[in-house]
Amino acid sequence: MSGLHERPAELLRDLVRFATINPPGNEAECIGYIGRILEEAGIPWHTVARNPSRPNLIARLPGQGSAPPLLLQGHADVVPVEGQNWTHPPFEAVIEDGCIWGRGTLDMKGGLTMMITALLKARAEGFVPAGDIILAVLSDEEAGGDDGARFLADSHPGEFENVRYAVGEVGGYSTTVEGRRFYPVQVTEKQVCWLRTVLEGPGGHGSMPMRDGTMAQLGRLLTRLNGHAFPVHITDATRQMVERLAANLPEPSASTYASLLDPSRTDQVLLELGDAGKGFHPLLHNTVNATMVKGGTKINVIPSQIEICMDCRLLPGFSPQDAIGEIREVVGEHVEFEVTRFDPVPARQDMGMFGLLEGILKDLDSRASAALPFLVPGGTDARHFSRLGIQTYGFTPMILPEGQDLLGLAHAADERISLEALAFGVEAMYMLLQRYGRED
Repeated sequence: MSGLHERPAELLRDLVRFATINPPGNEAECIGYIGRILEEAGIPWHTVARNPSRPNLIARLPGQGSAPPLLLQGHADVVPVEGQNWTHPPFEAVIEDGCIWGRGTLDMKGGLTMMITALLKARAEGFVPAGDIILAVLSDEEAGGDDGARFLADSHPGEFENVRYAVGEVGGYSTTVEGRRFYPVQVTEKQVCWLRTVLEGPGGHGSMPMRDGTMAQLGRLLTRLNGHAFPVHITDATRQMVERLAANLPEPSASTYASLLDPSRTDQVLLELGDAGKGFHPLLHNTVNATMVKGGTKINVIPSQIEICMDCRLLPGFSPQDAIGEIREVVGEHVEFEVTRFDPVPARQDMGMFGLLEGILKDLDSRASAALPFLVPGGTDARHFSRLGIQTYGFTPMILPEGQDLLGLAHAADERISLEALAFGVEAMYMLLQRYGRED
């Protein structure tokens, strides 16, 4: 494996071939392989695990001590592939049309490859960064991180002592707006808030008429959720994103996007933006979706109880009670909710390293207009590290073909990364190690 830092495509293909589908994950073999690569390069590492089949690798490249440690964090598990029609088998890592095809190439073994390659290159070239570089290869991100980042933050916070900044997913990839190239960089994410409610009513024999029973209540609740929008909220991250975007666009597009920050016009502008507006909608609203319904035991018995589980995603700064209040405004005060999980994130973000990342992207891409602070509508391991006071930036840099939707492709059939995009990310990640602690 000597010289692997010069062959990132080979490393990524090896990682893709470990079918770390979560559930169940079984990341141990993949993480062990990464450990052997690091060990051969002389980079010390160890694992920490709640579940022996799902370890988390932590490696440290010593620095000069003139800056705090920098954390590079990424996950080794991937989502399932069942029911998808792939051009190439998802775990064979075929190279075709200048791309590596396979599950995890984007989410996020491609990002891990960038991080590992940067460490290997620094070691091979004898480069000593300003601060220690900590690499965390995590299990279980795709199912909430309970065996991965959440476990580490709760049970082993000392592994990340004095860390202020981290890079991970999602961001650093290009997107084109009005012919101009931008780079969203995650600075925060929406909060996971899972809710449960139980509808109750008279049961009975399926042959008898039933009005306003649990099924009717269910229908009304889902119809109301479907037909009503939740209030507009402007967070710091989204305000900065829209302002920077508008400042780099020509008129009339600049004024259109700027109007998103006027709550009295936001929803109308979202409609006017069409497909682009769909991407902005969750950045400006709390959202809720009913995802599981449980009720009934026999076809001829009217159920007296129906349980509904809801996936609610809250903007930073909002509490579960805020969400419940907004839902009750739509479905009625009579519905009771139980909070079954809440993963908070800080209301404000530390933007101290954002300029460094933007500078790297602009230096590597002369077409880059700006980096955009990005509030990610989904969840990542960043939320767990934020409890330790660590600010994570989404930074797995790639120049994507115009029109390619990374978030749409990451969990879909034919997930793939171009060799050029991978090389771009490797160079950017190594540049980060070189500049961290030496530049604002």
